[in-house]
Amino acid sequence: MKASVNSIYGPPEVLSIQEIDTPVPKPDEVLVKVIATTVNRTDCGFRNPEYFFVKLISGVFKPRKKILGTEFAGVIEAVGKDVHLFKTGDAVFGLNTFRFGTHAEYVCVKATGSIALKPTNFSFLEAAAVCDGLMLAINYIRKIDLKKSKTILINGASGSIGTAAVQLAKYYGLTITAVCNTQNIELIKSLGASSVIDYTKQDFTKIPGHYDVIFDAVGKSSFFKCKNLLNKGGTYYSTELGYMAQNVFLPVLTLFTSKKAKFPIPTDNKKDIEFFKSIIESGDYRAVIDKLYPLENIVAATKYVETGEKTGNVVIQIAKPNE
Repeated sequence: MKASVNSIYGPPEVLSIQEIDTPVPKPDEVLVKVIATTVNRTDCGFRNPEYFFVKLISGVFKPRKKILGTEFAGVIEAVGKDVHLFKTGDAVFGLNTFRFGTHAEYVCVKATGSIALKPTNFSFLEAAAVCDGLMLAINYIRKIDLKKSKTILINGASGSIGTAAVQLAKYYGLTITAVCNTQNIELIKSLGASSVIDYTKQDFTKIPGHYDVIFDAVGKSSFFKCKNLLNKGGTYYSTELGYMAQNVFLPVLTLFTSKKAKFPIPTDNKKDIEFFKSIIESGDYRAVIDKLYPLENIVAATKYVETGEKTGNVVIQIAKPNE
């Protein structure tokens, strides 16, 4: 099978398309023929780690997982002997977080893992472009006390995590102020934001405001810059470690203060994928796709993702649905 392989850490150019053996599913796994996947921030962070602890997970000197890719949508090609949840021919979608491997024509996924039947109202391309952003966003949104918190500001609202966070916040009934660039204002309003701040014209931290929650979906601000915008009892979340990894320690330092910082560790599971499927099929969530690339152009796709300017998701189409 064809796969994007990187045997060393480095810039996007370390990725190369190679022919390798098709994996064989273990008794508790399914073999998925990948129709579409994405290039996301997780892929980039593991291909060229900024933090040493990432190498402790993925390999100190070289990557243990030589095929990146966490999101997938495709068709089950084969099932392990102990699998009863799926059958050959099922259209599925989900995540293979930390196991990676979806930047390939085939990937093995645990049947009890983060995989579910594809939403009936989504194409394979759309289904591939939702789970990572939703998984990361919901790990923060679900920490919000919805009985006390009614207003949220989302910084970086037009990215993969941001577009997911806006839609989840709307789903849970929060009043949303979003921060994005000029070209995405109407998109973010259509996803559920009540008001939008254009960061190319204004610094949101210097605009008077009162929010129960501030969620920095791009990690480009800080608790200290946002603190004055929080209501008493308000909470700041960020998807990044922050300067000198401060966001790891701030939850302890702000434990007994009136304004808190929290840094939940994201996790994924089958229950969440099933939930994502349900809100997609009910019409409460839509995929946001910026660009589409073939697998052969994964270096170009990765370079685009690393500009930090993508809107929503960058999708890699590996096969046509009926091939």
